[in-house]
Amino acid sequence: MKIVYFTHSLASCWNHGNAHFLRGVLSELIARGHDVKVWEPEDAWSLTNLLADHGQAGLAPYRDAYPELNSHTYTPMCTPAEMIGDADLVIVHEWNDPKLVSRIGHARAMGGKFTLLFHDTHHRAVSEPAAMQAYDLNDYDGVLAFGQTLAEVYRGWGWGNRVWVWHEAADLRRFQPPAREGMREGLVWIGNWGDGERTEELERFLFQPAAEARLPLDIFGVRYPDEAKAMLARHGARYHGWAPNARAPEIFARHLATVHVPRRYYATILPGIPTIRVFEALACGIPLVSAPWDDAEHLFRPGTDYLVARDGAEMTRHLTALRDDPDLRASLVANGLETIRTRHSCAHRVDELLAIVAGLKSPLPLAGGVGGGTDVGALSRTSPHAQPLSPPPTPPASGRGAQTISAGHLNTKDAA
Repeated sequence: MKIVYFTHSLASCWNHGNAHFLRGVLSELIARGHDVKVWEPEDAWSLTNLLADHGQAGLAPYRDAYPELNSHTYTPMCTPAEMIGDADLVIVHEWNDPKLVSRIGHARAMGGKFTLLFHDTHHRAVSEPAAMQAYDLNDYDGVLAFGQTLAEVYRGWGWGNRVWVWHEAADLRRFQPPAREGMREGLVWIGNWGDGERTEELERFLFQPAAEARLPLDIFGVRYPDEAKAMLARHGARYHGWAPNARAPEIFARHLATVHVPRRYYATILPGIPTIRVFEALACGIPLVSAPWDDAEHLFRPGTDYLVARDGAEMTRHLTALRDDPDLRASLVANGLETIRTRHSCAHRVDELLAIVAGLKSPLPLAGGVGGGTDVGALSRTSPHAQPLSPPPTPPASGRGAQTISAGHLNTKDAA
């Protein structure tokens, strides 16, 4: 199958968590023999910031970890017909210009034979509903929402059985426990400061408990203002700046445990949607403790796969127990790995995606509606892809060069 995906950036994970999942899914699709093409804007905010902070060297970890992936950059002069070509499946991510989203939909309405899906992995549908409703999705075949509560928002907007829950997941080719255990010390938290969505929660469930449990705390992430860095210093935390996502497994491997502190929207209005770091941390075999978060979709086994702290004092107790009890750490690691490998790999998500597309192409409606009866949750539980740890696919002969199409010619540049 020929697949085209429009993303904000494949090359940069600088404050761009969806790049983690996208890389894993596209890598899995390529490994299965699908023809995948990725388009991103030439001035992507995430990539611009990455290059400003780290230059071309900042792209090396991605390139080294995903040699089979490459992306093409587009300009406003590009037409959907040029970019889509003879694709069978086109997926457009939410972090794209509304005009592009509309133009691609128009190409579908004008006789395009491809299946067209919109992929939403953000809380803007509830935090900025007017902005999201500016997207013209009338000619799209359906919506992929990364959580049930978000899917319900789209159903409320009239999408009915044309919205599917498509959770994020871990790329088990890259995210796995270390081949050989080394020295582990302290806590680690990999996450961005953001826009004040969880400042109070970070102090109450991470900074203070780490200090009270007498555990060194290492922080990785971007967009930490001076006041945030001062807060870290007050609590004795060590701030290291941006970490390439491809390096996360080796960072996790040096630490005793990590903590999940969901952004406020995912703890309140959109419960049940974990950050991708939960999937990745459990896949890497590091014990995890979560701040209050309702696993409303039963993705995991709270208390078995990870611990849950209802307040700061309980977080301190959990962290102290993890510091002192190797058996507790081993139990959480084993159980978390079992759940990820059984249900939450990128291979599982590819199975789900292909089932959704097959349902849309089916001449007869499946149980639950046209193309909407595929139980992707059941597929995730029964899929044979329990632990796809085969090596990454061989890179194509074309290498990592990305292409920019302008008005009448094609230029090649290394924009990955």
